Amino acid sequence: MPDIRHGLALTLLLAASAQAADTPRPMLLDSHLDTPMHLARPGWDITARHRYADDLSQVDLPRMRDGGLDGGFWAIFTPQGPRTDEGRTLASEHGLAVLTRIRDMVATHPQDLELALTADDARRISAAGKRVVFISMENAEPLAADPGRLLTYQRLGLRMLGLVHAANNSFADSATALPEWHGLSAQGRELVSEANRLGIVLDVSHASDATFDQVLALSRAPVIASHSGSRVVAASPRNLDDGRLRRLAAQGGVVAINSFGSDLISRRPNPMRDKALAPLYREFRNAAALSPAQVAELAGRIRAAEALYPQQRAGFEDFISHLLHVLAVVGPEHVGIGADWDGGGGVEGMEDVSQLPRIRQRLLAAGYSEGDVGNIFSGNLLRVVASVQQRAGP
Repeated sequence: MPDIRHGLALTLLLAASAQAADTPRPMLLDSHLDTPMHLARPGWDITARHRYADDLSQVDLPRMRDGGLDGGFWAIFTPQGPRTDEGRTLASEHGLAVLTRIRDMVATHPQDLELALTADDARRISAAGKRVVFISMENAEPLAADPGRLLTYQRLGLRMLGLVHAANNSFADSATALPEWHGLSAQGRELVSEANRLGIVLDVSHASDATFDQVLALSRAPVIASHSGSRVVAASPRNLDDGRLRRLAAQGGVVAINSFGSDLISRRPNPMRDKALAPLYREFRNAAALSPAQVAELAGRIRAAEALYPQQRAGFEDFISHLLHVLAVVGPEHVGIGADWDGGGGVEGMEDVSQLPRIRQRLLAAGYSEGDVGNIFSGNLLRVVASVQQRAGP
């Protein structure tokens, strides 16, 4: 005679699976897309299907549709250069050029993409079947020559500001550099206040612990870590310890989980690999001058160097370990997804945005509800955007 309990459990499981299949897919917004770096490349088209193996890109409209990615924050990333008059001038020009390319991408494909300025815009755009384009800045160096230019960026669509990247700048200390300001500089403190006034979300990813602490102390609005992880799970200086996670959440903020391999797992130093790859990555920074064939050839050389000097790769479950730990610490109302696509993110089993549905499946399997998933995928991020804008003004 069959086990009645087993049959009942199977029935309930099938019913739950059927219900999940019938449940509308939650809007999915990633809080940190480095895809704008590809927009300057000759022949690269956001509407065409690309392969990472061919051109090192991870986001395009066909793959966004495959993975259910409804858009997110498209970053104006500026590598930190010399803090000289010439360096500040180049950074200023670079930032405005990337901003223009993002807006041109939207204007060229109005049937597929639309600029979002508010949380309500994002919901309306997604409901219309188009992809959401919020604009963010990673590294405030384009503002170093004239911090007042933040108003120009805000008027042109900027809605998130990451103060610093991998090196200290004029505004703040980085998590991966020796202290210079011991947090924020005087200019940095002024920039925090101005971002609050203009309704721009402050982003503390890449910031040092002291910078993080001071931004939280100064900001009168919630703050986001747009692509970070758990320092308990992996001891990267870019990750956040549990105490800082709780403080970020207590102020209404969100931490969006990163998929950058070196932040997900602890690796042994591999100086030969670093030496081999460094000049190749420098070449890739000049991809705006390379033809598609040259980019494909460079991608092949990068893969060859990686094969010659192998190292442990982070996998999907490593990403999930960070996600589940942070959820356990702060709850599903303060977590998002910021995988650092096209900026070094991606793991085995989730190499590009086409594989994003795995996250929802894994969260449901871990016992989180569809409502929780909706908050993690977009609700929490949009809540912060709305809260920051509501608190804007003098």
